Amino acid sequence: MIKYFFNFFKIIVILAIIAVGGIILYVKLSPKPEISTANSLILYDNNQEVFFQGNESKEWISLNDMSDHLINATIYTEDKNFYKHFGFDFLRILKASYINILSGSTKQGASTITQQYAKNLFLDFDKTWKRKWDEMWYTLKIEANYSKDQILEGYLNTINYGHGKYGIENASKFYFNKSANDLSLAEATILTGIPKSPSNYSPLNNYELAKKRQLLILELLEKNGVITEKEKNDAYNEKLEFSGQDEKEELSTLMYYQDAIMKELKSIKSIPTSYSENKGLKIYTNLDINAQKNLENTIKNTIPENSEIQTSVIMMNPESGGIVALVGGKDYNVSSYNRATDSMRQVGSTMKPYLYYAALENGFTSSSTFTSEATTFTFSDQSNYSPRNYNNTYGNKPISMGTAIAYSENIYAVKTHLFLGSDALINVARRVGITAKLENIPSLPLGTNEISIMEMAAGYSAFANLGYKVEPHLIEKVVDSEGNVLYEAKNNKELVLNSSLVYILNNLLTATYDPDYIDYNYPTAISLASKLKHTYSLKSGTTSGDNWNIGFNKNIVSAVWVGYDDNRPLNTSEYKYAQNIWFESVENYEKGKEDQWYDMPKNVSAVLVDPISGKPANETTKNKKLMYFIKGTEPNVTDQTFDENYDNYIGT
Repeated sequence: MIKYFFNFFKIIVILAIIAVGGIILYVKLSPKPEISTANSLILYDNNQEVFFQGNESKEWISLNDMSDHLINATIYTEDKNFYKHFGFDFLRILKASYINILSGSTKQGASTITQQYAKNLFLDFDKTWKRKWDEMWYTLKIEANYSKDQILEGYLNTINYGHGKYGIENASKFYFNKSANDLSLAEATILTGIPKSPSNYSPLNNYELAKKRQLLILELLEKNGVITEKEKNDAYNEKLEFSGQDEKEELSTLMYYQDAIMKELKSIKSIPTSYSENKGLKIYTNLDINAQKNLENTIKNTIPENSEIQTSVIMMNPESGGIVALVGGKDYNVSSYNRATDSMRQVGSTMKPYLYYAALENGFTSSSTFTSEATTFTFSDQSNYSPRNYNNTYGNKPISMGTAIAYSENIYAVKTHLFLGSDALINVARRVGITAKLENIPSLPLGTNEISIMEMAAGYSAFANLGYKVEPHLIEKVVDSEGNVLYEAKNNKELVLNSSLVYILNNLLTATYDPDYIDYNYPTAISLASKLKHTYSLKSGTTSGDNWNIGFNKNIVSAVWVGYDDNRPLNTSEYKYAQNIWFESVENYEKGKEDQWYDMPKNVSAVLVDPISGKPANETTKNKKLMYFIKGTEPNVTDQTFDENYDNYIGT
């Protein structure tokens, strides 16, 4: 019986050896993976100038030009059996699995350097069985076709060291202003700790956490006899001087744009998730580098450096939907979280233009009036809702839609919303591209729902385009290294709103900084009246923790959000940040251009009115302003205030 089992075991081993040998032979005979060009990306701005080059970087250096401290720290931290295995460390896998089962977690990893390199070069990071199979396959192909030194050299030249720095030479110059060959033990172990989680272990982001990881790496080196205890202690206690600058003085916000490109790239179905077959990609984008630079400078000059407040900004060409500038945070070096693509916030009163378009579509005009007064709305279930105007300021008289927009009146907005029915606002929002959840509640026009800044910018672009919806995008074209076009943006436009009504709304949205609307209150952006050199439609939005400004003309839509990640309330001075960023960025973008506004449609007429009441002006009217109406809907002195006979609520 023992002899039988021994022979059976011997046969299994022989078959396993044959199988492994067959796999290795097949891998050897299969096409060699091109690690020098795989996953290489060249990004171009809207002038076809290169602004990022990955994996073809001029900063690629040989293993001989890297500090021995760095090489040892990397090997003993990431894969101490690197030179002994064929891509997979099976003992380490078993050990990690055992520890994870006992702890009920997945804290222990077992990826080798080759596996990590394969993942970085050829794969996306979706957690699927196919991706794991591909990772295994590429690992074997790399091991079969390249020496260990070539693999380690490639790995160290391509991994992410945080702050947009890929490769050890780029990282060494950024953090310590020196070549990777000159790194001390202390500097090398700090850098080695970063790739595990660049946003957490960067010493510029979290020095204490970086030092804890450095100590762990130093202890591993001591345990394996690479350094002595004294060397460990000296390195840990060495005072480090960080540069945190790069020779090219790259924009600290540009990485937000680059990250957004990579996110969009993964969503394009014609681009395979593995770039290896394409041997690199050339990606042509809508980036306007001057707009991005001016935007970053404006943010730096507006928000105090020591403040924890954050911002996100999208500047979009409304004609095409091309995003010319994008900021996902105050400083990528401090926080790489991209609020422009990944965050949703309450939008406040920037929701109201969708409501007022719905009102115009349902028979309202620029002069349609509701009474501005403290109001409690009582519903059929006897529940009450008592919204308030900012600072509890009310006119206690009928006011026009123009006045409601100028002051961002909440009472007027809720009355309009209830008068129309909630479906009207939601329908318009959906038509212009808002996909976020919108609750059927009385406060919907006050922006109590959360929406992404990308969707808000896209929604306003339909106003900027006089009713035509466009898809926001960063990428215009993707070409492989052989010149084959893999993708090209279609830039389709779809008419979703009535152009004449949008023209009327766009003029109403200039009331936010128009001195003609000064009466019992001031327009919300009146401080910009003397500063703006061009005409814009503009709306602000405010909640306790969010401040928005979204404005546009024919050439540009700019959406700005400011707030804290933890939703803490803004103080009074911080509510001006979004407006200042918006104003500076759009005026810089429009600098040197003539002020061009929309042509009045043939079915629209201009009438002199009292802007506050909306009534036609006469010889005794003190303040007269041109307001716009669909022909046949011009105001007259007998027009009633909408809430005079409106009993869906009780005014108190």
